[in-house]
Amino acid sequence: MDEEELQRREISDAHRQELNRGSVVLASLLALRNPGYGYALLETLDKAGIPVAGNTLYPLLRRLESQGLLTSEWDTTESRPRKFYRTSRDGELLARSLLAEWRRLGAAIDSLDTTEGTQS
Repeated sequence: MDEEELQRREISDAHRQELNRGSVVLASLLALRNPGYGYALLETLDKAGIPVAGNTLYPLLRRLESQGLLTSEWDTTESRPRKFYRTSRDGELLARSLLAEWRRLGAAIDSLDTTEGTQS
């Protein structure tokens, strides 16, 4: 790979990461409608095509909890305690609002994509 191609790939990766970063909050709120712990959420998001690093997700979970968008409980029934998160009522309201905005933006982007249905 030459220098120019490497630079294009780095730029593309940076923009893709920025685009994905905005979707992690919504994806987490939706996924945690069913209670889950951090590691399971990482796996759920990855399987859905939204890979997230643990050092990104865990601070996000703490922030969403401090904002009242998630609730949490400790499960101490196993040898290692785990903190389970669940989307709160306020989190559910925000998720619905964000999902509507996500769909609106998707439709707007689609309307701008004049190459849709054509081959390059």
